[in-house]
Amino acid sequence: MRNILLIGAGRSSSSLIKYLLDKSTSENLQITVGDVNKEFAESKINNHPNASAITLDVFNETDRKNAVQNADIVISMLPARFHIEVAKDCIEFGKNMVTASYISEEMKALDADVKAKGLTFMNEIGVDPGIDHMSAMQVIDRIHNEGGKMLLFESFTGGLVAPESDTNLWNYKFTWNPRNVVLAGQGGAAQFIQEGSYKYIPYQKLFRRTEFLNIDGYGKFEGYANRDSLKYRSVYGLDNIPTLYRGTIRRVGFSRAWNIFVQLGMTEDNYQMENTENMSYREFTNSFLAYNPSDSVELKLRHYLKIDQDDVIWDKLMELDLFNSRKKVGLKNATPAQILQKILMDSWTLEEHDKDMIVMHHKFGYELNGKQHQVESQMVVLGDDQTYTAMAKTVGLPVAIAALKILNGEIKNTGVLMPIDKKIYTPILKELEEYGVVFKENDVTYEGYNSENVGG
Repeated sequence: MRNILLIGAGRSSSSLIKYLLDKSTSENLQITVGDVNKEFAESKINNHPNASAITLDVFNETDRKNAVQNADIVISMLPARFHIEVAKDCIEFGKNMVTASYISEEMKALDADVKAKGLTFMNEIGVDPGIDHMSAMQVIDRIHNEGGKMLLFESFTGGLVAPESDTNLWNYKFTWNPRNVVLAGQGGAAQFIQEGSYKYIPYQKLFRRTEFLNIDGYGKFEGYANRDSLKYRSVYGLDNIPTLYRGTIRRVGFSRAWNIFVQLGMTEDNYQMENTENMSYREFTNSFLAYNPSDSVELKLRHYLKIDQDDVIWDKLMELDLFNSRKKVGLKNATPAQILQKILMDSWTLEEHDKDMIVMHHKFGYELNGKQHQVESQMVVLGDDQTYTAMAKTVGLPVAIAALKILNGEIKNTGVLMPIDKKIYTPILKELEEYGVVFKENDVTYEGYNSENVGG
C-alpha cells in the first residue's frame, strides 16, 4: 500500500478525501488524515477500510516528522503559514508535497534543496490560485502556439451563494474564511496595467471602481481589482502585455454597499476597541459616528454617508441588525474587523440546505494575422450540499488529482512549482471535467479595442 498523508481536515478537504478514498482500492492507497482534532478527521473518512485518522499537531515536531517519514507523499491543507515546517520535513525524508496555497518567500527559498533531492513540491493547485492558473495558461499557450500576440488578459473569480440559496439583499453568504472576506483589499493599493499605463486604486476607493461581467445563464456580476495583478505578467509569460487585470467577483451592488463599511472604518484590524464584550451592535455602529445628543444613530449614519432612506443600501444595512441595541458583540478586546465579521456571520452563514457557487471568468485579447480577437472563458460550479461544496470541489479535487499523478510518476517536474506547465495542467484540467469543472469559451473577432473592451 502507498501511504498518502493529508494534514488538515478542514472544510476544503471533503472532496479531496472522497476522491482519494474512491481511488484507494484501484490505486493501492492508504490515506492517513492527520488533524489536531482526531474525531474531526475520523468523521471525514467514515470508517473507510483504506483510511485512518491520527491526532497531528503540526507544532509537535516528533509526531510531525514520524507522520511525514511514513508517507509516500504529503498533502498539506493547513493555513499557508504552517506549510514551511512540513516542507522542511519532506526535504529531510525525501517526500513529495502538495498544497493549495500561494508560494511564500520561505517556500520559494527551498527550491534549490527540493530540486537537489529530485522532489516535486506542487503549490497553488486549488481554485484561486490553481484552476485559474491552469485554465488561463491553457488558452494563453494556445494563442502563443498559433502565433498570436497577447494584448489583454483579465481574470475574475468569486465564491458566492448559489441562486437557489440567495436569500438576502446582499446576494452573498460566506462560502470560505469570513475573515479573509472582511479584510479583502487591504495591505496596499490594487495595481494593474491598462493599455500600457500603470493603474493604482487605494483601498478606500477600491469598492467604487468595479467592472461588470455577464456570466451565461447566471446574469450580471461585478468585479473589483485584486491587490497585485502585475506579478502575474512574468508567471504567465506576459511581460509585455498592455492590459492585465485580476479581480474578485460579486453580485452587482455588493461593492457599493460594502464601501459603507470601509468608509466608516469597520474593516480596520489594526487596533482594539474598548469594552467590546459588552458592546451592543448599535453601540458599535455609533462608535464610528460623530457625537450628537439629539440625532439617532440611524440619522447620523445616513447624513454622514449621504444615504437616502429609500436607497437599497439602507435596506441592506438594516437587514444586518447594525442598529440592534439588544444584541451584544460578546468578543473581548476585539478589532473593528473582528466585530464586523461577528455581525455578518449572523446573517451570512450558510444554512443547512444552502448551496454555494464558484464563478470564474477570463478574457483574452490578442492579435493574429492582422485581426484582433477576444476570447471569453467561463466556469460555474455549484455545490452539492454543506459537505461537498463548490469550494471544497474546486479546491480539493485539483489537489487530489495532482497528488495522485505525482505519486504515479505522471508529473515529473521537480522544484517548488505552480501548475503552469502544459504537461501538468492538461491532464489535470481534463480529469476535472469529469467532475463538472468545465470552461465554456466564446471567441469574438472585431476591428479593434476601445475603452469598453478593456479592464479596469
